Amino acid sequence: MAKYILKRILQAIPMLIIISIICFSLMQMAPYDAIDSMTTPNMSQKTIELIKAKYGLDHPAYIQYFDWMKGILHGDFGYSLVTHQSISEDLISRIPNTIVLVLPAYVLALILAIILGLIAGANRGKLLDKIIDGFSSIGIAIPSFWLAMIFIFIFGYKMGLFPILGMHTIGMEGSTSDFFHHLFLPCVVLTIAFLPELIRYVRSSTIGQLSEDYVMVQEAYGSSGAAILFKHVLRNALLPLVTIVGMSLPMLVTGAFVTETVFGWPGIGPYFVKAIQGFDYPVVMAIMLFSASLVILGNLISDILYCIIDPRIKEMR
Repeated sequence: MAKYILKRILQAIPMLIIISIICFSLMQMAPYDAIDSMTTPNMSQKTIELIKAKYGLDHPAYIQYFDWMKGILHGDFGYSLVTHQSISEDLISRIPNTIVLVLPAYVLALILAIILGLIAGANRGKLLDKIIDGFSSIGIAIPSFWLAMIFIFIFGYKMGLFPILGMHTIGMEGSTSDFFHHLFLPCVVLTIAFLPELIRYVRSSTIGQLSEDYVMVQEAYGSSGAAILFKHVLRNALLPLVTIVGMSLPMLVTGAFVTETVFGWPGIGPYFVKAIQGFDYPVVMAIMLFSASLVILGNLISDILYCIIDPRIKEMR
């Protein structure tokens, strides 16, 4: 197991290097230069050159890349071109806010998806299956930002049941009840956004398992449908779900960009959107690289979990 994990980690290193080069190159090819966000048309050329020198933008692209990577290896993502604040400190303060929003929403969606997916798969073609599948189809079709605005209008504006902006009420930053009051609406929106695809995945896996020979054997031995579903089908049906769970790691940081922005939640979402709007390239590159790194890490976690759950995979490796 340790040898396999080490092998996967070593394979991930060149992938991270390639991704970092791609992220940096994309920013270099952007239609606007980073200096455009810090200068005005009436500035003299000398002033512009001084600003470029201050941020190292007067160096060739490959030197800028190596300087950027050197800082990242030391945990320094540089400074925002707009706010002039440390990107690392901004990320450290915002990532926990995103996690406390996305994590409970995803866990709740996963639990509901397992229950509803099993029910739909076990009742394929019946009324329950059609209702659950219809809900999934509607959920996939509805944009999360539209659903968020509908919830804000109904439950926040019309009924006044929940706050519609921010993470805390001003002056009540230490109140747990106020925090959960603000958390409810965006968490529900994200749960509904995550749920449909997970239901479809569990349903498809359940239908596939119900057609296997071991189900017929259990039926021949007189086992009840519930016993077969929850004792035998459940474990095998959820094995492919390990891939989704592992690959969901980047979603803890990047899975709520739109929802966070709509609700004014102080997480990574508004920070990333403002960076794009302000041509704040160091921030954009940092978040892109961080997200890509989480994808690779999630893939590694999925492979490790597969080896733990199904030893045959480890033997094939």
